[in-house]
Amino acid sequence: MSLLVTNIRELMTQDADGAVLRDAALVLEGERISWIGPAARAPAADDAYDARGRAGLPGWVDSHTHLVFAGDRTAEFEARMAGEAYAAGGIATTVEATRAAGDYDLTRLLLARVAEAAAGGTTYLETKTGYGLDVAQEARGARIAAGVVDEVTFLGAHLVPAGADAEDYTDLVCGPMLDAVRPYVRWADVFCERGAFTPDQSRRVLAACAAAGLGLRVHGNQLGPGAGVALAVEFGAASVDHVNHLSDADVDALAGTWAVPGADDVPGTVATCLPACDLSTRQPFAPARRLLDAGARIALASNCNPGTSYTSSLGFCVATAVLQMGLTVHEAVRAATYGGALALRRHTGDDADGLRAIGSLAVGHRADLQLLDAPSATHLAYRPGMPLVHAVWRAGTRVR
Repeated sequence: MSLLVTNIRELMTQDADGAVLRDAALVLEGERISWIGPAARAPAADDAYDARGRAGLPGWVDSHTHLVFAGDRTAEFEARMAGEAYAAGGIATTVEATRAAGDYDLTRLLLARVAEAAAGGTTYLETKTGYGLDVAQEARGARIAAGVVDEVTFLGAHLVPAGADAEDYTDLVCGPMLDAVRPYVRWADVFCERGAFTPDQSRRVLAACAAAGLGLRVHGNQLGPGAGVALAVEFGAASVDHVNHLSDADVDALAGTWAVPGADDVPGTVATCLPACDLSTRQPFAPARRLLDAGARIALASNCNPGTSYTSSLGFCVATAVLQMGLTVHEAVRAATYGGALALRRHTGDDADGLRAIGSLAVGHRADLQLLDAPSATHLAYRPGMPLVHAVWRAGTRVR
């Protein structure tokens, strides 16, 4: 079954050339894009959808979320807005509530959050464990997540549970816990930050997870200068996330992981910026402009979680990046689509290999498309906070 989506006034492809097409159309055939080009030359299809002059762009790729949780941290948010500083320890509140919830309730909550994200234009999601923090609970969270989202990351190294010895707990993460979650996850992460895991402990976690065949990610440089970026680069991590506090050496190191300027066929370490979290924690925004100018690659992600960024709206993140972080609309949209795909190593693939790329619109790529109730993507920042998503297709199926 094929669908022609036509009369698209502006189509921001985020393909290899970053093309923006005017008066465009594309054909969705099954899960793939089979044609893209001028609306006047569009081929026939089994069905047609008239975009009526709306803007089109790839579905958002959210490469950093924490969606498997129960409970509420409104009180913590209110206290932070009243002037209390953010610290990593608030995670313990969510751990207690998540452990107490049954599988049915956790799955129901996760499905509802994924549906919210899809309604906002998100067509590909990563999420992490990290609210269980013992072997059985982390394995449960990974299993539930694997049945719902696209990519699952093991984050047993999120926080040392109350009463546990940090070194003993790190051993647990690197051994029995890693073994228990391994069937359900593709990635591993560590919160290398004061109040969480030291650089030495983080190194042990990354080494063990790499030896187990997992791709690596790092929470780093969020609350102050630290070793997160250096460890991510050393281990060849796909991304280092938060990156609020970067030295010149950190920026240079991230830029240096991209061997060929402008070429992503040998990807380096993506700097994932989380602007909604920066607003909620009143941290300085990640230096996205500085990173791009240095030659690094960036992604924008929601960091949807109950404590510091309870939103899955990448449209909001794009608007914030334009209005507060010095990015152009095109750069911000690219970071929230292609950049997220790059951070998840899903930016390549087509009909030839069957592993279709996400985060960009091109023939052979996965048919992930959103239409805005606006003539251009500029309206995402021009009209911040407005419900502009009109229609969404995920892998060729309309989900909104």
